[in-house]
Amino acid sequence: MRRLILSCLLTSLVLVSYAQILTIKDKENNEPLELVTLYSEAPRATAMTNSSGMVDISEFEGADRIEVRLVGYNRIVSSYAELAAGDRVLVMEPSNISLDQVVVSASKWSQSTRDVPVHIATITPKDAALLNPQTAADLLGASGQVFIQKSQQGGGSPMIRGFATNRLLLTVDGVRMNTAIFRGGNLQNVISLDPFATENTEVFFGPGSVIYGSDAIGGVMSFTTLTPHLSLTDETLTKGSAATRFSSANSEKTAHLDFNVGWKKWSSVTSFSYNDYGDLRMGTKGPDDYLRPFYVQRIDSVDRVVTNDNPLVQRPSGYQQTNMMQKVRFVPNKRWDIVYAFHYSETSDYARYDRHIRYKNGLPRYGEWSYGPQKWMMNNLTTSYTANTGLFDQVTLRLAHQFFEESRIDRDINGSTRAIRIEKVNAYSANLDFSKSLVAGQKLYYGLEMIYDKVDSEGINEDISTGEKVVGPARYPQSDWSSYAAYATYQNRLSDLLLVQAGGRYNSFGLNATFDNSFYPFPFSTADLNNGALTGSAGVVLTPGEKLSISANLSTGFRSPNVDDVGKVFDSEPGAVVVPNPDLEAEYAYNAEVGMAKVFGDFLKLDATAFYTVLSNALVRRDFTLNGLDSIVYDGELSQVQAIQNAARATVYGFQAGLEVKLPEGFTVSSRYNVQVGEEELDDGSKSPSRHAAPAFGVSHFMYGVKNLKLDFYAQYSGGVGFADMPEEEKGKTEIYAADKEGNTYSPSWYTLNFKVSQKISDDIIISGGIENLTDQRYKPYSSGMAGAGRNFIISLRTSF
Repeated sequence: MRRLILSCLLTSLVLVSYAQILTIKDKENNEPLELVTLYSEAPRATAMTNSSGMVDISEFEGADRIEVRLVGYNRIVSSYAELAAGDRVLVMEPSNISLDQVVVSASKWSQSTRDVPVHIATITPKDAALLNPQTAADLLGASGQVFIQKSQQGGGSPMIRGFATNRLLLTVDGVRMNTAIFRGGNLQNVISLDPFATENTEVFFGPGSVIYGSDAIGGVMSFTTLTPHLSLTDETLTKGSAATRFSSANSEKTAHLDFNVGWKKWSSVTSFSYNDYGDLRMGTKGPDDYLRPFYVQRIDSVDRVVTNDNPLVQRPSGYQQTNMMQKVRFVPNKRWDIVYAFHYSETSDYARYDRHIRYKNGLPRYGEWSYGPQKWMMNNLTTSYTANTGLFDQVTLRLAHQFFEESRIDRDINGSTRAIRIEKVNAYSANLDFSKSLVAGQKLYYGLEMIYDKVDSEGINEDISTGEKVVGPARYPQSDWSSYAAYATYQNRLSDLLLVQAGGRYNSFGLNATFDNSFYPFPFSTADLNNGALTGSAGVVLTPGEKLSISANLSTGFRSPNVDDVGKVFDSEPGAVVVPNPDLEAEYAYNAEVGMAKVFGDFLKLDATAFYTVLSNALVRRDFTLNGLDSIVYDGELSQVQAIQNAARATVYGFQAGLEVKLPEGFTVSSRYNVQVGEEELDDGSKSPSRHAAPAFGVSHFMYGVKNLKLDFYAQYSGGVGFADMPEEEKGKTEIYAADKEGNTYSPSWYTLNFKVSQKISDDIIISGGIENLTDQRYKPYSSGMAGAGRNFIISLRTSF
């Protein structure tokens, strides 16, 4: 009997140690709070509340200091003993203004913004729900800190601090999305991500190469997708949501469903979204240059120029997209956390609109120009182990395989040959990340990384009159690209006032390419690159009190030449063709920035960051020769030969500033403003404004929130670029810009006024909507082929179950 009693007591103790459930609620309305982050250094532990506001705190046992944070609420610091005592219910009080915010993009581990010497922007689920963006690109643009360019509706190419495309890095759940064919031209890969399946979005500004390696020159855009939640009780946890949305400007029809099933050790989350976008209508007030008076339609086997019955409608621009995600999580005990994730995204064919408005001899140049289906698949296995060892407190292994497919289909007007170019990339990556809390506030983050990309490229020429298909020139050589790296970041909180941080990374990279000389007489058949890059960073953060933070940071970044740089053949603009160049080296960025954030009283917050970046050995497109010739015939046209070369030096400087004011009775005013000025060397040594340094832009909000109602009246705006200030390579793109009084291309300034509303009509149903571009402005964001949406009515319904 005594043995039985002793066994029951021991079992009870084990159950207690594994079932210390804390519930966190809003102090004002007593509703549970989801995504509250709990963090302690000793022991090293992190946890997050589920949709019921519940979290298991057993892994924090013995902690003297646990920080509890949620954006919009006052931070709480408590001990494990205090949280585990009593009824285990913790209430959080909404804050007016705070400097505290949890981020993960700086080190891949949860940190407070007060411990990071660089500027980071966070887009929370609440922000995204109210702003209701159509795509992940629109989600980034809604932050007011990322400029979005669009060559077609199925796109969205971010610009950050004067850099874009393959000088910015995308990550999904800690896995890099950039591949060996990410190009210097505008990219639309970010639309493969589903805003409905995104739990949190962070933008790390400035070089992030110490942690993320190649391409992280201008910034890192980090997306965290839905996390499978475990059940913290004996009952199975089931929850989910469904949403639908309609937008008038492009007759958008969107449907979404996600659901979570959780047990104590296993959980699963499934997400599915479908989007159907029609042709986009522009506004009525603005430059007539943007109107679409006619378009090409194939009738009776002939390309005919057809009058557009509504010149405001940008034909063709519609497309469809499907997103799926499946995650399975296994937590056998408090030390192990294993998550497998499957992502899949596919679009329909979609027209590259800026090519459809390109003209030749007074007629549209192309009978068709479309991107084929953009496909992305990722398998990701993430395993985390927590233990207080001599080498680490926590280690995370990420193994990922991604598959990308994209294609281009174009044909001259009334031409019989359709050129089809298909690219496929298999990308493999492995990351091993460690964190270790040392003595007296010191932390060490370090890791290893391996990346391997296999590129397959195919060219097909199809005779549309006979249907015959023959092999055509491929866009890229058959190639593989690899990268191996070791990196470490050391952080030391010397006192409550001062924190210092320094890091370094060594990266070796290689590229092997085999060229097909059947179509172009390249003076080489292979290209082999093997090189290395050493990057570092050092920063300080001063926090003289809870309401002031001052930071400074020096950092370097790099981008290794990829397959797109070394081996691409394409028409960059009318009369110019880019050919391969196997003699390339990495480009380097050197960045300095200072930042300050200050809270005045409990109602006003100001923050500002100034930066200066130098890009040396820059990979840029310059005139070139092929077998001694400066021009060759390409697609039937004599074209200037160009190639990517290490031939320039560029500088970008500017500042980012923010304002937030909490007014009485639930009103809030906030604003973000960004200025970036870029300059790069031309072939003759003269200077030109940088192509990807967007004009000054920002967003200002006037918001009202009380209980279940939220209102947001906001303005988005951008400065213009006159002809004299246009980058040289943009001046010739007459089809996408307006013409000034002298007939020269320029990009006009613009603004939109917008209104959004969200009403929670029951515990399970939220209806939201609004009107974008209230004054129906006709505008184009700088460097965009597509005009922005005109007056746009949006309605959305979301229900949870």
